[in-house]
Amino acid sequence: MMKRMKSELPVALLIIMMIAAASALYIDNGLIKGVLDESADAKVLRLHGFLTYSSIACLAAGLVLTVFWIWPLMQHHTKEQGKLQSLTGLLKERSQKLETEALTDALTGMHNRRFFDEALSQYLAEFGRIGKPVGLVLIDLDHFKSINDNYGHDVGDEVLRSVALCLFEFSRYHDVVARLGGEEFAIIAPNMGHDELRRFADRLRAEIAGLQIAVAGNVINITASFGIHVTFGKETPQAIMKRVDVNLYRAKQTGRNLVCA
Repeated sequence: MMKRMKSELPVALLIIMMIAAASALYIDNGLIKGVLDESADAKVLRLHGFLTYSSIACLAAGLVLTVFWIWPLMQHHTKEQGKLQSLTGLLKERSQKLETEALTDALTGMHNRRFFDEALSQYLAEFGRIGKPVGLVLIDLDHFKSINDNYGHDVGDEVLRSVALCLFEFSRYHDVVARLGGEEFAIIAPNMGHDELRRFADRLRAEIAGLQIAVAGNVINITASFGIHVTFGKETPQAIMKRVDVNLYRAKQTGRNLVCA
């Protein structure tokens, strides 16, 4: 509304100025004609009158064009510009929503694998540059397939959401918590050394083991296996993922519900 008023104000001022100019010419013509009636010849008077009324006619024509053509055209342009800006804003909002959805796991609301991969590369580059550690935690729920088989996928989804909430609750605000797919989760823990990372992972393991999912009068207890690794940015993301995956495999093979480094 404010932009529309700003665009129409110059036209309104132009109309006022044209009306004022025409009025001034008409009054001036009357005054000068009264002065020249006795001293000027008829040709001069006719020429003066012609020029005066021609000027007034031009101003009147400009006024008509402004009121009935230029002003409506500007109003139409302003409306179209407003629609275009509204559409641009809507498209930008939808684009941002789609971008967010592309980086978010729909089931848990966590970051997805794509976001995790990009974040890991950035963290390694930045912390490697300043020589600070980056901890990586890989988490896999134990016997998750049997939960789906025995209770159904709806219950399995509820288990995944509960684990995601637990990881969010006990991670730091600057940690990157993601669901990589299926029952596998990961956490990027920047500026965390080996001992601190192990304590952090063990606490998460205990919290997950303490979760109880109520289903039709039954309570489901779940556990998770953890693989961890700390790097100072000298390794590639692929090499780090391979190391932490090997550690997770060891946790699975040596009894589950363990943290292996």
